[in-house]
Amino acid sequence: MSEDAAGAIATQGSGAGKVLSGPQRVAALLMMLPEEDGKAIWSELSDDEIKRVCLAMGELGTVRSEAVIQVAEEFIDACAATPPLLGNLDRVGEMLAKVFPAERAASIMADVKGVDARRQVWRKLGEVPAPALAAFLRDEYPQTIAVVVARLGTEQGGRILALLPDEVAVDVIERVLKLGTAKPEALAAIEDMLFRRFVEAGVPKPPPDGFEIMAERFDAFDRPTEARFFAALERQDKDLAQRIRDKMLTFDDLLKLDSAGIQTLMRVIDKDVLARALKGGKDEARAFFLANMSTRAGKNLQDDMEVLGQLRAREVDEAQGKIVILAKQLAGRGEIRIAKGRADEDLL
Repeated sequence: MSEDAAGAIATQGSGAGKVLSGPQRVAALLMMLPEEDGKAIWSELSDDEIKRVCLAMGELGTVRSEAVIQVAEEFIDACAATPPLLGNLDRVGEMLAKVFPAERAASIMADVKGVDARRQVWRKLGEVPAPALAAFLRDEYPQTIAVVVARLGTEQGGRILALLPDEVAVDVIERVLKLGTAKPEALAAIEDMLFRRFVEAGVPKPPPDGFEIMAERFDAFDRPTEARFFAALERQDKDLAQRIRDKMLTFDDLLKLDSAGIQTLMRVIDKDVLARALKGGKDEARAFFLANMSTRAGKNLQDDMEVLGQLRAREVDEAQGKIVILAKQLAGRGEIRIAKGRADEDLL
């Protein structure tokens, strides 16, 4: 919390007019939490820190409700300003090595990696095109195919059945109906086979989609260049131009993000870029972003937009384009999901 912000927070009663210290702000936050939720935080504090916070609690007196709200908003803003968390097995290994003896940490990680490998199998199979997976399974035992079909998602499992020869598909259906719970050793053998084929060897990649490629290039154009190329394409083939448009991600598509997605995106957007993008954007876009910010952060953004004055359309387009590129990067890594076009269309 900044010193200016801290200066605005004062207590009433015996401590009237007194600026809350760091320990007092921690004390105020802990007092807002239910006891069960606060336990985890207390357990992370050293004895000296606990004593300082307890003393701070005793010194608080009565804190105005607006001051309590400001402490909470400052805390939320501070959390939102932190870099995105990176969670992977390398990071887990580093953490365990600091907490446990080396032999125990290594043993735990070996088990974790084994579980992760099995989880990867089913996650990776979800990325495999149904024709490629059906072609691989066609030569396997029907019982193996039944286990795979039963564990896959409904849509992909149905597509694989439809691609199998009728006699094989019927056999698989009958086995799925009688499947019950697969024996652990049998399931492990199937997972090992699938792991070698689709995780270690890599998921078969479909041929590149020229329309996806061109849509990405058009996303990077400024507005005049985009309009110029679309006009030229439409003179040649309106259908081609429309198919590229359908693949493009626009700034308006970001308004379809869910709460978690927009929070993830806003953590990586430069504040000046966002101010420029919304300054010349639609009222709906401005309202959407502000609705997903704390009151304080929203006020700061509005102040930033006011300071900018009038902007050229090119400046707004550039800012919105930068945000779209960031969103596509996050979507490509699976960190956000963006609905494109109609509500019933696939997600990016």
